[in-house]
Amino acid sequence: MQTGENEQALRKILDMTRLISMILLCLHFYYYGYHVFKLWGLTSSFGDKLMGNIFHTGLFDNLHISKLFALGFLCISLLGAKGRKNEKLNIKTAFYYIAVGFSAYFLSYFILITLINAKEKLILYMVCTAAGYLLLLSGGTLLSRIIRRTLSDKDIFNTENETFPQEERLLENEYSINLPAHYNLKNKVRKSWINIINPFRGILVAGTPGSGKSYFVIRHVITQHIRKGFSMFVYDFKFDDLSIIAYNTWLKYKHLYKVEPKFYVINFDDLSRTHRCNPLDPKSMTDITDAAESARTILLGLNREWIKKQGDFFVESPINFLSAVIWYLRKYNNGEFCTLPHVIELMQVEYNSLFTLLRTEKEIEILIDPFVSAYLNNVMEQLEGQIASAKISTARLSSAQLYYVLSGNDFTLDINNPADPKIVCMGNNPLKIQTYGAVLSLFVSRLIKQVNQKDRLKSSLVFDEFPTIYLNNMDSLIATARSNKVSTCLGIQDFSQLRKDYGREQADVILNITGNIISGQVNGDTAKQLSERFGKIMQDRESLSINSSDTSISRSKQLEAAVPASKISCLSSGEFVGIIADNPDCKIKLKKFHSQIINNHDELKKEEKSYQLISPVRIINNTMIERNYLQIKEDISEIVNSELERLLHDPALSHLVIKKKK
Repeated sequence: MQTGENEQALRKILDMTRLISMILLCLHFYYYGYHVFKLWGLTSSFGDKLMGNIFHTGLFDNLHISKLFALGFLCISLLGAKGRKNEKLNIKTAFYYIAVGFSAYFLSYFILITLINAKEKLILYMVCTAAGYLLLLSGGTLLSRIIRRTLSDKDIFNTENETFPQEERLLENEYSINLPAHYNLKNKVRKSWINIINPFRGILVAGTPGSGKSYFVIRHVITQHIRKGFSMFVYDFKFDDLSIIAYNTWLKYKHLYKVEPKFYVINFDDLSRTHRCNPLDPKSMTDITDAAESARTILLGLNREWIKKQGDFFVESPINFLSAVIWYLRKYNNGEFCTLPHVIELMQVEYNSLFTLLRTEKEIEILIDPFVSAYLNNVMEQLEGQIASAKISTARLSSAQLYYVLSGNDFTLDINNPADPKIVCMGNNPLKIQTYGAVLSLFVSRLIKQVNQKDRLKSSLVFDEFPTIYLNNMDSLIATARSNKVSTCLGIQDFSQLRKDYGREQADVILNITGNIISGQVNGDTAKQLSERFGKIMQDRESLSINSSDTSISRSKQLEAAVPASKISCLSSGEFVGIIADNPDCKIKLKKFHSQIINNHDELKKEEKSYQLISPVRIINNTMIERNYLQIKEDISEIVNSELERLLHDPALSHLVIKKKK
């Protein structure tokens, strides 16, 4: 036990050892300077007898033996020295003292062999030797004051301590996405694989602009899934960055499919390189709920602030009104004119004619009655509040280019139809997000409805910059489509971006039900949330304690964040962290990863240089586009006139005609 008595006894022993060292040095001076001491009258018969006895021990057989013994006892006394610790002292100063002292202590011998006077010679020798002795004593004491045990300063950011084992096996199946990577484990670089063996549980790819979401992850989702025979939908925010990858991969691997898939593009800027598709295809709209879902998607896509106000009177009223218009055209003449351009034009018809037509369809009577009632009772302010927001919003879509794309029927949206598989790319334009985003939201909403069915082909839905479109039922798709072999890959920049565009509740649901998460550099709350998801690992901890007499270091192990939020905020481009979901038949113990995804940059550049441009679909000119635009307006005018005439000439239906004057 360390008691005060034991420490005091040790101190006395050390002091005695140092005293013995000094006595030996003094005897050395007395023996080799005896004649001078005799001249000074500092000798005695007792001292002579004592020195004679010591001489027989052999201590003075050689000049250096007694000095070495004195130095040895000094070193022993210094082993237990505990001076006041000082962080500013360094070992160089101590060794400088020791080197100079050692030289003076032993090189003083040369003074004795000089030809100067014996008295002066002895005085110089004693002064030089004593000075060397004191310097050795000072140097040794300084060594005891230096903090010899310090914490490691090579890993100031705790990088090595925050490494952990990761999956190094390649686990591949007919659905998997496998990304080669390397990671650090205790300062050693090791190869690993990011194995997304179950993409049907959802893939969320997050990262700020430039973090490498598309280049390191999304492009491999596209290429590997096409190579494995998936039907595919790609939402290409910056057309045609991803579309050209999908197109050239399709050219390379389309022969591997059982039924060769067709490639389609929706693009509102270059009409010569776009197919035409009607998202309100009557064949895909089986009941009025489809019309209501489509109406909600369009209006919430055009008015993002309404997303957080769903349920409000002045949000639900326009949705009901648009639902009624869509379903009317779906029922009229078996859906011949059921397209979004026709819906937009019909909404602009004056109220007398519009309400008359809508009243003829029994299924929408309950939807349209509040509007008709307000109109007949001349409550125009309320009516305009209900309808005008829908008319004004959809009027933004009234352009010849959009009408041309949306009124054709080159393909249907059932991309995973076993008899007619498709790869569909839809391009947005960052400069026209609000307009194009709403239309593309409608496309995707209708596509999801048809894809998420049983007995279909495996399919992959890839969304770059997902928050730029609005899908009201994306959370249910991720939650339910797994059994129907539908893989969903969502690219976002930040969780806060998703909350801003979708509302907190729906955004949180999307984030929490996604099984596979891959994140590049993100900041703030997103980084904190991810860090919490990755959990904690056992890490070594050291603490340094300094007092006047001693220094102590305590070491311990404790659970700390595997990937701290600060580290996620500082990831380099191509460096990703994440969690992978596994299968019951293929368990993955090491699901977490923090690694650098490996891309063969030279090969990718070579591949991109060999890419073929997306082939033109048709030769188109402004005359054709304008003719289509006018034809849609003429169709609506003809529907209104013919229906009014039919109602007026039918006594059983004439009461439905509204003739209210403005």
